[in-house]
Amino acid sequence: MSPDRPDSADSAPGSRLVDARPDEALFPAVPEHNFAVRRITLIALLAAAIVLPCVFVAAMAFSDLRAREADATEATLRTVRVAEEHALKVFDMNEALNARVVDLVQGLDDDGIRQREAAIHEKLQTMGGGYPQVAAVAIFGHDGTLLASSRTYPVPPVSINAREDFIGIRDGQVLEHISKVMVGHVAGEIVFNTGVARRGEDGSFAGIVSVALRPSYFNAFYREVLGGTDATMTMSLTRSDASLLARYPASPAAKAGNPVRRNAYTDALAEGRRAGVVRVRSNIDGEHLIVAFRRVGSYPVYVACGYRSSAIWAAWYRHLSVLILSTFVPSIVLWCVIWLSLKRLGAEEEAWERWQAEASMRRSIESAYRQSRKMEALGNLVGSVAHDFNNLLMIVSANVQIVRRRGAAAFDRELSAVERALKSGQSLTRQLLGVARKQPLSNETLDVERWLPGCRDLLRASLGAKVSLVMDIGAGVWPMQVDVAELELALINVAVNARDAMPNGGRYTVRAGNVSFRHEDGFPITGDFVQLSLEDTGVGMPPDVLSRAFEPLFTTKPKGMGTGLGLPQVFAFCERSGGLAAIDSAIGAGTSVRLYLPRATDAPRVARPAEPVAEETGTPHGLRILLVEDNDEVAAGTEALLQMMGHEVTCAFNADAAMELLEAARTRQKQAGEPLPFDLVISDIHMPGTLNGIDLAERVRGFETKLPVILVTGYAEELERARHVEVRVLSKPFDIALLDKFLQTLQRDLAHPPTHPAG
Repeated sequence: MSPDRPDSADSAPGSRLVDARPDEALFPAVPEHNFAVRRITLIALLAAAIVLPCVFVAAMAFSDLRAREADATEATLRTVRVAEEHALKVFDMNEALNARVVDLVQGLDDDGIRQREAAIHEKLQTMGGGYPQVAAVAIFGHDGTLLASSRTYPVPPVSINAREDFIGIRDGQVLEHISKVMVGHVAGEIVFNTGVARRGEDGSFAGIVSVALRPSYFNAFYREVLGGTDATMTMSLTRSDASLLARYPASPAAKAGNPVRRNAYTDALAEGRRAGVVRVRSNIDGEHLIVAFRRVGSYPVYVACGYRSSAIWAAWYRHLSVLILSTFVPSIVLWCVIWLSLKRLGAEEEAWERWQAEASMRRSIESAYRQSRKMEALGNLVGSVAHDFNNLLMIVSANVQIVRRRGAAAFDRELSAVERALKSGQSLTRQLLGVARKQPLSNETLDVERWLPGCRDLLRASLGAKVSLVMDIGAGVWPMQVDVAELELALINVAVNARDAMPNGGRYTVRAGNVSFRHEDGFPITGDFVQLSLEDTGVGMPPDVLSRAFEPLFTTKPKGMGTGLGLPQVFAFCERSGGLAAIDSAIGAGTSVRLYLPRATDAPRVARPAEPVAEETGTPHGLRILLVEDNDEVAAGTEALLQMMGHEVTCAFNADAAMELLEAARTRQKQAGEPLPFDLVISDIHMPGTLNGIDLAERVRGFETKLPVILVTGYAEELERARHVEVRVLSKPFDIALLDKFLQTLQRDLAHPPTHPAG
């Protein structure tokens, strides 16, 4: 969309330079200060004072964390070596004990062992009784039946033929030489067994010798190694299939014998690694651990030592808090000093800007005042010209109607041309008065959803054939309170500008929707509004043109192509309707004009069918009209036209003279009972004298006999006041046919006054 630029440039720049010299003498310029450099320097210092301590603390914290993790790993490696040596001695001793028992019963079958059970019991008790880790030593037959034990004599009837370790040893499985943790049949306590097969003279399987070991023995040793109540480390003894044999510290979730769910430690055992360090999350207590593990000799058993990550982090946090306090306390002091310096610099810059602004403040105020006076004078000039032009149009219109009523058929083409010129003149007058805020509005309730689609042909004609029209009307759009004619003119003005901005064609979109503004939104208007968005895909406007788009008489079009009244009419119409107009545009991005028009409080008017008029008997008499008009030519044309309509007309030059006639008639009515000599008063509003047309209407409405009054005006502010008098108002130039219709209605009312039933 392309608004307008002035057709002529003024010489304001030169005058501004001349006017500025006294101001510069009164307000000397302050030497320049490079506040930007000083501010950047202070901000850089502040950033360095923040970033450097943070980097230092982060580096120290990272280094400390890595050192603590390395120390924890070293501690686990040292501890697991101690546990490995201890476990290796225990299992070597058990292996030797198993060998001695095998030698003890070598050459004896199951029956032979039963026969010597007492002696064997004594021997077994002697062999195993000196070891605190040994819970019991037992001999089982080839079918798993208990034959002899170091704990009891005679042995109870017990069989382990279904136990995993018995089956495994019988089948030659190395892993099962060390069983899972269980409750021993003979010992009656929680144990795990180390067993070895007995062979007959022919090498066949003859049974097993089993030594039951106490997990509590290992737990006590691990507690002593870890320092009793220290909860930072854990130690465990597991089979190579990850079945837990012993663990310290014990946990309610750590049930000995239960396999651990898969993690990095179990994967290492499955791979057959003999030693290593892994990081795992414990499946027993959920703790993150650094775990060092080692295999115990050639046995299918591993010892592991874990260091809790929570202990590492707790110690690290304590050290970090000390580091932060020692580093950031002085830094905070430095930050405060720099912040105060920035604040002081801002105050200095603000004071300097105020000082600099003093010199230009008076020039700005004077410039704004001159602009305001210029716009006010322009509005008054345009309004006065338009008012006088309205009177000229009234004279021409009245005389054209007179000629038509006298039947000048030979001049029909010429009269039609004059009437078309009258309509163009009325449109131009409406634009001038609209820009000057003096155009009277005839607001009515409008149903947007029904009315806007009917404007499609009007908009297509304004846009031309190259531009496509798109309408997007949202559901449930509120009705609005507007002057329909002014709204149509606003749509045409925006569409014409959009067409000029899209010489090669484009898309023009009309959208309608609801919007509400509250005080806290910061918008110039508040309440409920209907938003009409008029968007084009044209060339757009640069910022300097956009800022003056609504300025009267500003045009960017070639001379003779634009008046500079299009967009100002749109803005003035929305503002006088109680709304607002806004415009957004950018070069190459098109233009969007948004009209915010107030939501109507009452329902849209629905056209009703004309009521049948009763057939009249006789011809109604003409009206006696008092015509009040200060313009002689307007009065003469209107008087002649009214007389041709069959009415009797009395003219008064102004409201003062008309009031004298009416007061004299009112006095005669009171004294002699004579009726008022007038049926109707038609008066202009803007007239010389003490009274204007509105004052006259107010006084006439106060008469005992109600006398109809029609007021005629071309000014919006007068129209608003006239509506409160409850009289009929016509805006100049008015349609003669509309006036004739009203006069005919008044004639019928006078000829057939309404009757009111008694009671």
